[in-house]
Amino acid sequence: MLVGIDVAKAELVVAARPSGERWTVANDERGVRTLVDRFRIDRPDLIVLEATGGYELLCVGALASAGLPVVVVNPRQVRDFAKATGQLAKTDRIDADVLALFAERVRPEVRPLPDAAAQELEALLARRRQLLEMLQAERNRLGQVFGRGKQPVKKSLKGHIAFLERELRITDSDLGEMIRQTPAWRERDDLLQSVPGVGPILSRTLLADLPELGRLSRREIAKLVGVAPLSRDSGTMRGRRFVQGGRATVRGVLYMAALVATKRNAVIREFYQRLLRAGKPKKLALVACMRKLLAILNTMVRTAEPWSVTWSATNADRLRILA
Repeated sequence: MLVGIDVAKAELVVAARPSGERWTVANDERGVRTLVDRFRIDRPDLIVLEATGGYELLCVGALASAGLPVVVVNPRQVRDFAKATGQLAKTDRIDADVLALFAERVRPEVRPLPDAAAQELEALLARRRQLLEMLQAERNRLGQVFGRGKQPVKKSLKGHIAFLERELRITDSDLGEMIRQTPAWRERDDLLQSVPGVGPILSRTLLADLPELGRLSRREIAKLVGVAPLSRDSGTMRGRRFVQGGRATVRGVLYMAALVATKRNAVIREFYQRLLRAGKPKKLALVACMRKLLAILNTMVRTAEPWSVTWSATNADRLRILA
């Protein structure tokens, strides 16, 4: 049995294939418990839900705790799948049917869900991103306030900026404390930060948002993050390669790390300069550096071998291939 669950704030619409059965339960403790009890009897082969900004967490947590094969998928991927099958309408029931069909046709891989500590780390990182966005917005507003009559507005903005900066420092402190209190995370954090260009933010983002690091091949991890070059060919036409999709939170932080690495990491710097000498655009060269840095980190986590000058020199040829 393949199951699709459309998640809303108040209810869960469930569709099953190949039977075509459909039913609804409340999205609360009682409704989810009823759903888990039923699935323990029916033993579905796969259960697919969309990420819905947090409304799915109760259901996903309960299903995973019960040892059921649950997968949370990207809503855009499911919507594209629906359009490809000719389904343009959108209701809760239709969405549940589409998710069940997606489970049957695509069979997304079941991956281990993060434990409670990883979820807490992920929540802290999300809060840090929110604080940074609010800080930038308030600083922009402050720069747009002119004239004597705007002093109360400036005072308010400066006060809010100071508050947000204080909250950001507290959040960074909490992140560091969480890493230090978890031995496995502390070891991996030290391993990742041994690479020139990799700081605490990238390291903690990888710990929370990329648990697959070290488990996949270099091509698979690049595709997962969204830095793998995708083809755009048709017949004899050869289009320019491009990157798309992936985990935007990881990709954004990886971009900044690669930018620093082009100046402070000998391997990445040499690779970047070589691409520029070959006439590659700077943006393309930087994306290639992101991919190379990710491949290096993936290999280091797999082998548990920290970065060193000797390590980088002896592995330079292998790292060139990894890019």
